[in-house]
Amino acid sequence: MKREQSHIAWHPAFVQAIQLELEEYGEFLEFLPEYQLTSEPLKIDCVIIKKTGDLVIKKNIAAIFRGINLLEYKSPDDYVSVEDFYKVYAYACLYASIERYPITGITLTFVQSRHPKKLLEHMKKTRAYTVEESSPGIYTVKSDILPIQIIDNRQLSVDENLWLKCLSRRLDHFAVIRVGDEADRKPKETRIRAYLNVIMHANYNAVEEAVKMRKAKSLNEVLVRTGLAAKWEAKGEARGKAQGEAQGEQKNRKYVLELIDQGLTTDELKQRLQVKSEE
Repeated sequence: MKREQSHIAWHPAFVQAIQLELEEYGEFLEFLPEYQLTSEPLKIDCVIIKKTGDLVIKKNIAAIFRGINLLEYKSPDDYVSVEDFYKVYAYACLYASIERYPITGITLTFVQSRHPKKLLEHMKKTRAYTVEESSPGIYTVKSDILPIQIIDNRQLSVDENLWLKCLSRRLDHFAVIRVGDEADRKPKETRIRAYLNVIMHANYNAVEEAVKMRKAKSLNEVLVRTGLAAKWEAKGEARGKAQGEAQGEQKNRKYVLELIDQGLTTDELKQRLQVKSEE
């Protein structure tokens, strides 16, 4: 399971989560995932560009947004370090320089799944920034020419930020069902496959329980609609087979130990094992 979890594609899911959170402003925003800042391989997880300068976004995670908004996301196993902060800050300066864009029109957003204690301490003590929790899980940094915010998505409101809140390994089946219900209400062309794929892989037991429940009818329908139903069934079959093989091996080891405890000779042990394999 650890090997499988390490290959979960969290970043595409994050981009889709951000798009879902800001869906009502979709026609006024342009989302550029893994945007290459220069001709060199310098990439930011997501850039959100306002198509109209006078757009006001009434959404907690985008209250600081200006013309160009750079977003850095860390998966649940990672966190935003002080070094990450300076890297993304430098990206903003590079963007302003290369694109000849006003630095005052750029914002920085960092998203992670834990409290940013060390980074906030650095902001306050070393940078002499003022930091305030503008809403649950959203820390707004003042005193810099760039508007900056750090988001702990675990602390976000599930009612206001369902998609980012549920970008987690710790969902229960009720949360999975709610995601399924909300996804089912989206138009068929809404891009949600990468997001659901991550939820499935990171929360297998919760999804398995949700799929079995009658209340999860919408989840099943969404999995079919996105083409993930077959993948989910194949994953379940593979997991069941692996668990069966593991249980079989455990029984075999137990049987061998019992024979050894009986004091059988090597030849007698081989003979008994041969008979068992032929059964």
